[in-house]
Amino acid sequence: MNETNLKIINMSDVESKEISWLWYPFIPYGKLTIIQGDPGEGKTTLVLNIAAVLSKGQGLDEHMNPEQPLHIIYQTAEDGLADTVKPRLEKAQADCNNIFVIDETDVSLSMLDERIEQAILKEKAKLMILDPIQAYLGAKMDMNRANEARDMTKHLGQVAERTGCAIVLIGHMNKNAGGKVAYRGMGSIDFFAVARSVLLVGRVKGQENRRAMIQIKNNLAERGHAKSFVLTDGVFTWKGDYDITEDELAGGFAPKTSKQEEAKDLLVSLSCTTKEAAVSQIQEKARDRGISWRTMEMVKKELQIKSQKVNNAWYWILDSKYF
Repeated sequence: MNETNLKIINMSDVESKEISWLWYPFIPYGKLTIIQGDPGEGKTTLVLNIAAVLSKGQGLDEHMNPEQPLHIIYQTAEDGLADTVKPRLEKAQADCNNIFVIDETDVSLSMLDERIEQAILKEKAKLMILDPIQAYLGAKMDMNRANEARDMTKHLGQVAERTGCAIVLIGHMNKNAGGKVAYRGMGSIDFFAVARSVLLVGRVKGQENRRAMIQIKNNLAERGHAKSFVLTDGVFTWKGDYDITEDELAGGFAPKTSKQEEAKDLLVSLSCTTKEAAVSQIQEKARDRGISWRTMEMVKKELQIKSQKVNNAWYWILDSKYF
């Protein structure tokens, strides 16, 4: 009878540590993140612009705040480096000195390739992007087989864990319209299962240039608020928080009346009866209308509404000039 090589880990020997984030709560360090969407909907453009700002030590918002310019490895099998990728990075004003590519001229790269970890360590990369997933499976791998998909993603997850690098996989959606978004990613559901964060990027129906990003999975924190960006003549403009549901984005439904607009209507209505509305009153009315407090604060900031404290209670000043 052959003896198995049994290894036991005692949890008392495991040192606890906090999750660190490249972009809270969307892209964790040391883990896998999937960004998926239909072809041509803007997911690669989003990732390229994320790479561009990080290469300069900047971020899209206050939750993407690198302390210094980051080194990034960007692997793509769909676009030429010289005629597509480099011009797009330059258009995004990236510091290309901080963006690297593993040379696949002689040997194609796969998720199981040891060169991935070697390159991350050599360049001290904090972000690695593989675009798209299916191009890096290896010739003999079948992404629809659960056991094979699990082995690949587990290996890549271990690389991320060992190096502390955030690894982002770009995935196309299949044509299973009407199905759950988790099952519309290309290949086995195991890709979705192993990733700690999954983001959906798509076009907002009725708004030709607007794209939205929704987090449809997060194992490490509460899901982040939906975001949006605009593509006008190839120019990327980050817009930040946006109110749209997963079903609206994935199903191609036009969003219902914007929650921001509902929030503005609420404040206009209040301003007709009072010029100083208690925050507690605004919160109660927002809850009744299904408007998140985050959305109310977004509108407050947009309209530049002032607030003041009176007798230990906070009030918003609803001057007509704001509306």
